[in-house]
Amino acid sequence: MFQLSLFTLLVGLFLFGMFLLRKGLFNLSSTKLEKALVTLTNKPWKGLLLGIFVTAILQSSSAVSIITIGLVAAKVISFSQSIGVILGANIGTTVTAELITLNIDSLIIPLAIFGIHLLLFKKLRNSGLALIGIAAIFGAMWGFERLATPLRELAYIDKIFLMLDGNLFYAVLAGAILTALIQSSTATTGIMMGFLAAGTLNLDTGVAIVLGANIGTCFDSWLASLGSGREGKLTAYSHIWLNVIGVALFYPFIGVLASIGSNLSRYPDVQLAHISVIFNVVSSLMVLPFTKQFANFIEKAHGR
Repeated sequence: MFQLSLFTLLVGLFLFGMFLLRKGLFNLSSTKLEKALVTLTNKPWKGLLLGIFVTAILQSSSAVSIITIGLVAAKVISFSQSIGVILGANIGTTVTAELITLNIDSLIIPLAIFGIHLLLFKKLRNSGLALIGIAAIFGAMWGFERLATPLRELAYIDKIFLMLDGNLFYAVLAGAILTALIQSSTATTGIMMGFLAAGTLNLDTGVAIVLGANIGTCFDSWLASLGSGREGKLTAYSHIWLNVIGVALFYPFIGVLASIGSNLSRYPDVQLAHISVIFNVVSSLMVLPFTKQFANFIEKAHGR
């Protein structure tokens, strides 16, 4: 029970770090980001690039999707314009996974202390929040890696992992459920990276869980769409369909993705981060030339 309680605290620390980092970066650039979303979505490729950039700043594809749904519901941008942004958001969310592969364990405490000092100055407060958030994220990752082995030694946890290792569909489902519960695909990826770094998880299983996380992250945008109008709901449905189709297409090739990742790095956690980038970039670029047709499909399927 102690290990599970500590694991829960680490998940909370990771999510809290994401919140602080997102809040600090958003406060530093919120006006420009919202203006960009309104003015730079007239072409799907522009929306894609904008979605990548904004998601990298906000550190959350769900946040970008929810903002986009709000803009569509308010008729500031059209449903078809939103698809490029959603595609870009799926790519931008992988930036955090790549960042947390950096080895800055020795800087965690100095970053936190420096960030706390910046809070004392009004003009630097948002920068301080961002630095404290970074320290919390990397602190949680450090904890995940060291807690992975003791957790795997627990009989019921080991049984769950053996079940996931033996059935990748269950692993995809587990990734979707976990992400929907903790409301962060990045956190799910970070947890899996910790287990991989500790050598307690197979790469194939980690890939399947991350694929599932891409479906689970749609839960937030679906909830946000419940109070919006018809086009806001269509935007949420497009997010769901994009990720479900992408996972369905890549599911038979999980072994291939794992093999590619193994050739890109000798560190399992870095391999998973690279695979996440490959999946999201390829699946988004496959849809980009067909955004008009995809929008028509969503309208026919959910237009009532």
